Amino acid sequence: MNARFALLMTGLLCAGAAMAGDADRVAASHGWIRVMPGALPAGGYVVLENHGDRAVSLSAASSPAYAEVMLHKSSTDTGMGRMEKVDALSIPAHGKAALSPGGYHLMLMKAAAPVKVGDKVRVTLRFADGSTLDTEFEAKPANTVDGGDMSQMHHH
Repeated sequence: MNARFALLMTGLLCAGAAMAGDADRVAASHGWIRVMPGALPAGGYVVLENHGDRAVSLSAASSPAYAEVMLHKSSTDTGMGRMEKVDALSIPAHGKAALSPGGYHLMLMKAAAPVKVGDKVRVTLRFADGSTLDTEFEAKPANTVDGGDMSQMHHH
């Protein structure tokens, strides 16, 4: 191997490492969508695990199956349930954040075509640094409580 080629390869490897974004440090698992009847918005849920040494921030999401996807948080205030749009969700360094019923979740609105139970829906998660992570969510019935897998999640 000549020196010029070695230098070129070293430069390319360093450039690739410099371009690595927050999405490269995050793993998504147990993604599912609660399919509602008719044209009602669907809820999207997923477990995000940050393998990096610093916190990362989920700032947006999109899906070809829905015209709009927004990050929301459900809460209860004096017995009244409420839901509000949030700008971001922080995922701690070497930690997890769960988008789950009753808490943070994705609101998927205006389905491009009817989404049926069992369908796989692509969702792209966007992080504050602009990097993206493509994930697959499974459509589940409206009466699903925890997606069938999230109850096994352990917090560290």
